[in-house]
Amino acid sequence: MSLNIEKIRSMFPVLHQEVHGRPLIYFDNAATTQKPKSVIDALSRYYEFDNANIHRGAHALADRATRYFENTRESIRDFINAREEAEIIFTKGTTESINLVAATFGRKFIHKGDEILISTMEHHSNIVPWQMLCEEKEAILKVIPITEEGEIIWESFLQLLTEKTKLVSIVHASNALGTINPIKNIVAKAHEVGAKVLIDGAQSTSHLDINVQELDCDFFAFSAHKLYGPTGLGVLYGKREVLESIPPYQGGGEMIKEVSFEKTTFNEIPFKFEAGTPNIADVIAFKKSLDFIKEIGKSDIKSHEDDLLQYAANGLNEIKGFIPVGTAKEKVSVISFNIQGMHPFDVGMMLDAKGIAVRTGHHCTQPLMQRFGLEGTVRASFAVYNSKSEIDQLVESVARIAKIKNK
Repeated sequence: MSLNIEKIRSMFPVLHQEVHGRPLIYFDNAATTQKPKSVIDALSRYYEFDNANIHRGAHALADRATRYFENTRESIRDFINAREEAEIIFTKGTTESINLVAATFGRKFIHKGDEILISTMEHHSNIVPWQMLCEEKEAILKVIPITEEGEIIWESFLQLLTEKTKLVSIVHASNALGTINPIKNIVAKAHEVGAKVLIDGAQSTSHLDINVQELDCDFFAFSAHKLYGPTGLGVLYGKREVLESIPPYQGGGEMIKEVSFEKTTFNEIPFKFEAGTPNIADVIAFKKSLDFIKEIGKSDIKSHEDDLLQYAANGLNEIKGFIPVGTAKEKVSVISFNIQGMHPFDVGMMLDAKGIAVRTGHHCTQPLMQRFGLEGTVRASFAVYNSKSEIDQLVESVARIAKIKNK
C-alpha cells in the first residue's frame, strides 16, 4: 500500500516551518519523533476539561481522567500484545524503566559473583544502571562483542552465556547503528540457562511489530516520545510472575494497600510500581499516538521507512568521502556516517544551515564509538512523515559538503 505522505505530514504542525530560511527537513527521529495534532489537542483537552487526580476521587472529573488514563494502558497492552493490562507499568521513559528493573529485580536476585550480559551497542541507559548494580552487589558485567558491520557475534554470545548469567539486558534496535538484533533467539538461549531478559525497545517499537508474548521476554522497555507521543513518559512491560516476585521501586501513595507505622502492605501490579501522582496528561495523550500508528498500519509504516532507508543508502554511498557506520543486514531506518576529513559536528552544522536536522556526536553510546575508533558520527533517522524528495536534498547537501574536503 502506498501511503499519502502529504496527508500524513499535514497532521504534524511542527513540520510546516522554515529553519534558516529553508523548509525544515527533520531527520532526527531516533532522538524524538514529532507529534500529530491529535496528541497536542489531547494534552490541551485534558487540562481544559478533565484535570483531576486519578484512581482516588469520586467526582466526575476524576472518574473521566481515570477512565482515559486506563484506556491508554489497555491500548499499550494491545500494541505490544501483552497478556493483561496489569503487566503495563508507566514510567518517565526507557531510562527509568531500565533503572526500575535494576533497582528491583537487581536488588532481590543479583548476588555476588552473578553475571549480567549486555552488548557493545548499548545506549548508556542500558550500561550505567548495570555497572552501578554490579559494583553494589559485587556482580560481573560482561559485554557481547560486535562485528565491523555492527552485528552481534553470535558465537561470542553463546560463550559468554553461562549458568552464572542471571540477566541479559539488550537493545532490540541500535539507536546509533540501526542494527536489529535477533531478540527471539537471544531470549530463547538466555532462558535455557535460567536467565531473565530485558529488551530495550526504545528504537524498535516505532518501526517493528512488537509481540512480547511471541518474543517471550521478561521485561520490555520503551518511550512514548519516540512513538509520536509526549516526552517524559515511558512504559515497562513485565511478565506478571516476574513483577509479582520483585519489590516496589519507590514508596509513597498509590503503591500501597494499607499503611501503619508498624507495617505497610503493597498494592497489586501494576500500581505497586506507580508511586505518586503519575504523568496523567501525557499518558492520556499517548493513546492518540497509538491510534495514529494503528490507523496508518505498522506494516505500511515499516515498508515506507525501509524504502526510505534503501533510497538514502543508495544515494549517499555514491558520494566520494562518505563513510557509513553500521551496515548490518537487518536495520531500522537509521543511517550513521562520517565524511572523510571532517568532524561530525561540523557536518551537522552545515546541514542545519540548509534546514536539515540530523543528530551528531556519540549518541549516548560512547563504548560503541570506541569500538569503531570514532569520536562520533552524523546520524540521519527517518519516520513515516519523511519523503524521498527530502532525502534527495540530504544527498545533495552531503555531496556538496564532502566536496569541501574530498576534491
